[in-house]
Amino acid sequence: MNKTLIIVAHPNMQDSVINKRWIKELALYPEKFTIHDLYSTYPDEQINVEQEQALIESHDNLVLQFPIYWFNCTPLLKKWLDEVFTYGWAYGSKGKKLMGKKIALAVSLGSKKEEYQEPFTLTNLLRPFEATINYVNGHYQGAFTLYGAHTEPDKVSITQQIIEQNAKDYVQFLSDL
Repeated sequence: MNKTLIIVAHPNMQDSVINKRWIKELALYPEKFTIHDLYSTYPDEQINVEQEQALIESHDNLVLQFPIYWFNCTPLLKKWLDEVFTYGWAYGSKGKKLMGKKIALAVSLGSKKEEYQEPFTLTNLLRPFEATINYVNGHYQGAFTLYGAHTEPDKVSITQQIIEQNAKDYVQFLSDL
């Protein structure tokens, strides 16, 4: 059985609705998924590169889970990518540790889908991640998404029923990797 490492990078997990619910659902399947929360593991943002690389190597698949912040990933995830995907490990003539590894994204977005229009579609916003995955010779598996994650009373655009179904769909998406 394949085991998937989920790198979770949400800087405000206690107030999250979507990412917290996704984690709760994934935790029901510890034999399939390892949940690795960067913000709780590295509150000082001092990343243990060797430990992170070993964790990735011990899993078949890799998923980067994060909310879209200002049309990008969260700051700690960007730092993690910069420090962990190193020359000689992830890329370069001897950097083959991610070669052939299935890598996907799981992103939550505060706004409704309709607000992401050309040229700022989600597909376009995620192109740098796809390029990175291709550059390290991983196999990009696409992105699992949920729009409308804002929870302020005047911005709620999804119901609890949608969130619950989406969490189950997330497990299925990951199981199909």
